[in-house]
Amino acid sequence: MSHYLFDNTDARTPSRFSTLESCYDPVSRRQLELAGLGPGLRCLEVGGGSGSLGAWMGDRVGPEGEVTVTDLDPRWAESRPRPPQVRLLRHDIVNDPLPGDGYDVIHARLVLLHLPERLAVLDRLVAALRPGGRLLLEEFDCTWIPLLATPDEESAALFAHVQSALMTRLEKAGADVAWGRRVPGAMIRAGLTEVTATTYAESWQGGGTGVDLHRVNMEQASEGLHDEGVTDAELARFFALLKDPSFVINSYPLISTRGRRAG
Repeated sequence: MSHYLFDNTDARTPSRFSTLESCYDPVSRRQLELAGLGPGLRCLEVGGGSGSLGAWMGDRVGPEGEVTVTDLDPRWAESRPRPPQVRLLRHDIVNDPLPGDGYDVIHARLVLLHLPERLAVLDRLVAALRPGGRLLLEEFDCTWIPLLATPDEESAALFAHVQSALMTRLEKAGADVAWGRRVPGAMIRAGLTEVTATTYAESWQGGGTGVDLHRVNMEQASEGLHDEGVTDAELARFFALLKDPSFVINSYPLISTRGRRAG
Protein backbone atom coordinates (compact mmCIF):
# COMPACT_ATOMS: atom_id res chain seq x y z
CA MET A 1 0.00 0.00 0.00
CA SER A 2 1.38 3.43 -0.94
CA HIS A 3 2.01 5.92 1.85
CA TYR A 4 -0.60 8.68 1.92
CA LEU A 5 0.33 11.74 3.94
CA PHE A 6 -3.30 12.59 4.74
CA ASP A 7 -4.35 9.29 6.30
CA ASN A 8 -8.11 8.79 5.92
CA THR A 9 -8.26 7.06 9.30
CA ASP A 10 -7.41 10.38 10.98
CA ALA A 11 -10.21 11.98 13.00
CA ARG A 12 -9.81 15.22 11.02
CA THR A 13 -10.64 13.50 7.75
CA PRO A 14 -14.33 14.58 7.71
CA SER A 15 -13.27 18.25 7.86
CA ARG A 16 -11.00 17.79 4.85
CA PHE A 17 -13.71 15.95 2.93
CA SER A 18 -16.29 18.62 3.77
CA THR A 19 -14.05 21.40 2.46
CA LEU A 20 -13.23 19.52 -0.74
CA GLU A 21 -16.93 18.81 -1.33
CA SER A 22 -17.92 22.45 -0.83
CA CYS A 23 -15.19 23.84 -3.07
CA TYR A 24 -14.81 21.23 -5.78
CA ASP A 25 -17.87 18.96 -6.06
CA PRO A 26 -19.72 21.43 -8.33
CA VAL A 27 -16.67 21.48 -10.61
CA SER A 28 -16.41 17.69 -10.66
CA ARG A 29 -20.12 17.25 -11.37
CA ARG A 30 -19.84 19.53 -14.39
CA GLN A 31 -16.78 17.69 -15.66
CA LEU A 32 -18.51 14.32 -15.25
CA GLU A 33 -21.42 15.62 -17.30
CA LEU A 34 -18.96 16.68 -20.00
CA ALA A 35 -17.49 13.17 -19.85
CA GLY A 36 -20.90 11.87 -20.85
CA LEU A 37 -22.22 10.61 -17.52
CA GLY A 38 -25.85 9.66 -17.97
CA PRO A 39 -28.57 7.03 -17.51
CA GLY A 40 -27.64 3.37 -17.80
CA LEU A 41 -23.85 3.80 -17.70
CA ARG A 42 -21.38 1.63 -15.80
CA CYS A 43 -18.98 3.80 -13.79
CA LEU A 44 -16.00 3.53 -11.44
CA GLU A 45 -15.17 6.18 -8.84
CA VAL A 46 -11.62 5.63 -7.50
CA GLY A 47 -10.78 6.99 -4.07
CA GLY A 48 -14.34 8.03 -3.39
CA GLY A 49 -13.64 9.48 0.06
CA SER A 50 -16.87 10.63 1.67
CA GLY A 51 -18.97 9.22 -1.17
CA SER A 52 -20.52 12.56 -2.15
CA LEU A 53 -19.71 12.24 -5.83
CA GLY A 54 -20.43 8.52 -5.92
CA ALA A 55 -23.95 9.08 -4.58
CA TRP A 56 -24.53 11.86 -7.12
CA MET A 57 -23.23 9.66 -9.93
CA GLY A 58 -25.65 6.94 -8.82
CA ASP A 59 -28.55 9.36 -9.20
CA ARG A 60 -27.32 10.32 -12.66
CA VAL A 61 -26.95 6.78 -14.02
CA GLY A 62 -30.29 5.73 -12.54
CA PRO A 63 -31.50 2.22 -11.67
CA GLU A 64 -30.33 0.82 -15.02
CA GLY A 65 -26.77 2.01 -14.36
CA GLU A 66 -24.07 1.01 -11.91
CA VAL A 67 -21.46 2.93 -9.90
CA THR A 68 -18.64 1.25 -7.98
CA VAL A 69 -16.97 3.53 -5.42
CA THR A 70 -13.61 2.38 -4.07
CA ASP A 71 -11.48 3.68 -1.22
CA LEU A 72 -8.80 2.47 1.17
CA ASP A 73 -11.23 3.28 3.99
CA PRO A 74 -14.87 3.38 2.79
CA ARG A 75 -16.35 3.95 6.25
CA TRP A 76 -16.87 7.67 5.60
CA ALA A 77 -18.94 6.90 2.50
CA GLU A 78 -20.86 4.16 4.31
CA SER A 79 -22.53 6.77 6.53
CA ARG A 80 -23.92 8.69 3.53
CA PRO A 81 -27.27 7.76 1.93
CA ARG A 82 -26.81 6.41 -1.58
CA PRO A 83 -28.93 4.84 -4.32
CA PRO A 84 -29.01 1.03 -4.50
CA GLN A 85 -27.05 1.08 -7.76
CA VAL A 86 -23.99 2.46 -5.91
CA ARG A 87 -21.62 -0.20 -4.55
CA LEU A 88 -18.89 0.61 -1.99
CA LEU A 89 -15.67 -1.39 -2.01
CA ARG A 90 -12.60 -1.35 0.24
CA HIS A 91 -9.83 -1.30 -2.32
CA ASP A 92 -6.17 -0.37 -2.85
CA ILE A 93 -5.83 0.92 -6.41
CA VAL A 94 -2.10 0.14 -6.45
CA ASN A 95 -2.10 -3.45 -5.22
CA ASP A 96 -5.61 -4.89 -5.63
CA PRO A 97 -7.13 -6.10 -8.90
CA LEU A 98 -9.61 -3.64 -10.36
CA PRO A 99 -13.22 -4.55 -9.52
CA GLY A 100 -14.11 -5.01 -13.18
CA ASP A 101 -13.61 -3.60 -16.66
CA GLY A 102 -15.67 -2.34 -19.56
CA TYR A 103 -16.49 0.90 -17.73
CA ASP A 104 -18.18 3.76 -19.57
CA VAL A 105 -16.78 6.42 -17.22
CA ILE A 106 -13.93 6.23 -14.70
CA HIS A 107 -13.26 9.16 -12.36
CA ALA A 108 -10.64 9.90 -9.73
CA ARG A 109 -10.06 13.17 -7.90
CA LEU A 110 -6.84 13.92 -6.02
CA VAL A 111 -5.77 10.27 -5.97
CA LEU A 112 -2.95 9.64 -8.45
CA LEU A 113 -1.14 12.79 -7.28
CA HIS A 114 -0.22 10.92 -4.09
CA LEU A 115 0.82 7.62 -5.69
CA PRO A 116 4.43 6.93 -6.72
CA GLU A 117 2.91 4.28 -9.02
CA ARG A 118 0.63 6.82 -10.71
CA LEU A 119 1.65 5.99 -14.29
CA ALA A 120 1.07 2.26 -13.80
CA VAL A 121 -2.30 3.02 -12.20
CA LEU A 122 -3.19 5.27 -15.14
CA ASP A 123 -2.46 2.42 -17.56
CA ARG A 124 -4.71 0.08 -15.54
CA LEU A 125 -7.55 2.59 -15.55
CA VAL A 126 -7.26 3.08 -19.30
CA ALA A 127 -7.36 -0.70 -19.81
CA ALA A 128 -10.52 -0.92 -17.68
CA LEU A 129 -12.46 1.40 -20.02
CA ARG A 130 -14.69 -0.01 -22.72
CA PRO A 131 -13.83 1.15 -26.25
CA GLY A 132 -15.15 4.71 -26.39
CA GLY A 133 -15.20 4.99 -22.60
CA ARG A 134 -14.01 8.15 -20.85
CA LEU A 135 -11.45 8.70 -18.10
CA LEU A 136 -11.65 11.86 -15.98
CA LEU A 137 -8.73 12.65 -13.67
CA GLU A 138 -8.89 15.77 -11.50
CA GLU A 139 -5.66 16.78 -9.81
CA PHE A 140 -4.11 19.80 -8.13
CA ASP A 141 -1.13 21.73 -9.38
CA CYS A 142 0.19 22.60 -5.94
CA THR A 143 2.99 24.73 -7.35
CA TRP A 144 0.74 27.67 -8.27
CA ILE A 145 -1.13 29.19 -5.33
CA PRO A 146 -0.24 32.89 -5.43
CA LEU A 147 -1.02 35.14 -2.51
CA LEU A 148 -3.59 37.74 -3.52
CA ALA A 149 -3.57 39.85 -0.34
CA THR A 150 -1.65 39.68 2.94
CA PRO A 151 -1.69 41.85 6.06
CA ASP A 152 2.11 42.32 5.83
CA GLU A 153 5.28 40.92 4.27
CA GLU A 154 6.02 38.83 7.35
CA SER A 155 2.73 36.98 6.86
CA ALA A 156 3.58 36.29 3.23
CA ALA A 157 6.96 34.86 4.22
CA LEU A 158 5.37 32.73 6.94
CA PHE A 159 2.85 31.21 4.55
CA ALA A 160 5.56 30.46 2.00
CA HIS A 161 7.72 28.80 4.67
CA VAL A 162 4.98 26.52 6.01
CA GLN A 163 3.60 25.71 2.55
CA SER A 164 7.07 24.81 1.29
CA ALA A 165 7.52 22.44 4.22
CA LEU A 166 4.23 20.71 3.39
CA MET A 167 5.24 20.29 -0.26
CA THR A 168 8.51 18.71 0.88
CA ARG A 169 6.63 16.25 3.07
CA LEU A 170 4.31 15.35 0.20
CA GLU A 171 7.22 14.72 -2.14
CA LYS A 172 8.98 12.58 0.46
CA ALA A 173 5.77 10.51 0.70
CA GLY A 174 5.88 9.91 -3.07
CA ALA A 175 3.51 12.63 -4.27
CA ASP A 176 4.03 14.70 -7.41
CA VAL A 177 2.89 18.18 -6.40
CA ALA A 178 2.81 19.31 -10.06
CA TRP A 179 0.95 16.21 -11.27
CA GLY A 180 -2.14 18.16 -12.32
CA ARG A 181 -0.28 19.84 -15.18
CA ARG A 182 1.32 16.56 -16.25
CA VAL A 183 -1.91 14.57 -16.62
CA PRO A 184 -2.78 15.59 -20.21
CA GLY A 185 0.58 14.41 -21.51
CA ALA A 186 0.39 11.23 -19.45
CA MET A 187 -3.08 10.46 -20.83
CA ILE A 188 -1.89 10.94 -24.42
CA ARG A 189 1.09 8.65 -23.80
CA ALA A 190 -1.28 6.09 -22.28
CA GLY A 191 -3.13 5.95 -25.60
CA LEU A 192 -6.20 8.07 -24.91
CA THR A 193 -7.65 10.33 -27.58
CA GLU A 194 -9.66 13.57 -27.46
CA VAL A 195 -7.67 14.63 -24.38
CA THR A 196 -8.78 18.00 -23.03
CA ALA A 197 -8.15 19.82 -19.75
CA THR A 198 -9.90 22.59 -17.83
CA THR A 199 -8.41 24.46 -14.87
CA TYR A 200 -10.56 25.79 -12.04
CA ALA A 201 -9.36 28.22 -9.36
CA GLU A 202 -10.91 30.85 -7.13
CA SER A 203 -9.86 33.19 -4.33
CA TRP A 204 -9.91 31.94 -0.75
CA GLN A 205 -10.25 34.56 1.99
CA GLY A 206 -9.09 34.09 5.55
CA GLY A 207 -11.89 32.69 7.71
CA GLY A 208 -13.69 31.18 4.74
CA THR A 209 -14.52 27.60 3.83
CA GLY A 210 -11.84 27.01 1.21
CA VAL A 211 -8.86 28.28 3.16
CA ASP A 212 -9.77 25.83 5.91
CA LEU A 213 -8.27 23.10 3.71
CA HIS A 214 -4.85 24.54 4.58
CA ARG A 215 -5.65 24.29 8.29
CA VAL A 216 -6.76 20.67 8.12
CA ASN A 217 -3.80 19.66 5.98
CA MET A 218 -1.25 21.41 8.20
CA GLU A 219 -2.77 20.00 11.38
CA GLN A 220 -2.63 16.48 10.02
CA ALA A 221 0.95 16.92 8.76
CA SER A 222 2.17 18.91 11.77
CA GLU A 223 4.60 16.28 13.08
CA GLY A 224 6.35 16.07 9.73
CA LEU A 225 6.37 19.85 9.38
CA HIS A 226 8.44 20.05 12.56
CA ASP A 227 10.99 17.79 10.85
CA GLU A 228 11.18 20.37 8.03
CA GLY A 229 11.97 23.20 10.43
CA VAL A 230 8.52 24.60 11.18
CA THR A 231 8.14 25.49 14.86
CA ASP A 232 5.01 25.32 17.02
CA ALA A 233 5.07 29.11 17.26
CA GLU A 234 5.13 29.42 13.48
CA LEU A 235 2.25 26.99 13.12
CA ALA A 236 0.22 28.95 15.68
CA ARG A 237 0.82 32.17 13.71
CA PHE A 238 0.00 30.34 10.48
CA PHE A 239 -3.36 29.12 11.82
CA ALA A 240 -4.16 32.63 13.05
CA LEU A 241 -3.33 34.00 9.59
CA LEU A 242 -5.84 31.63 7.99
CA LYS A 243 -8.58 33.29 10.06
CA ASP A 244 -7.60 36.84 9.07
CA PRO A 245 -9.97 38.28 6.40
CA SER A 246 -7.14 40.48 5.11
CA PHE A 247 -5.37 37.31 3.98
CA VAL A 248 -6.49 36.12 0.52
CA ILE A 249 -4.93 33.31 -1.46
CA ASN A 250 -5.56 31.61 -4.76
CA SER A 251 -7.10 28.20 -4.30
CA TYR A 252 -5.27 25.06 -5.33
CA PRO A 253 -5.93 24.92 -9.10
CA LEU A 254 -7.94 21.80 -9.91
CA ILE A 255 -7.02 20.58 -13.41
CA SER A 256 -9.74 18.32 -14.81
CA THR A 257 -8.45 16.22 -17.70
CA ARG A 258 -10.70 14.04 -19.83
CA GLY A 259 -9.68 11.44 -22.37
CA ARG A 260 -11.40 8.78 -24.49
CA ARG A 261 -10.34 5.21 -25.17
CA ALA A 262 -10.29 4.64 -28.92
CA GLY A 263 -12.56 2.09 -30.52
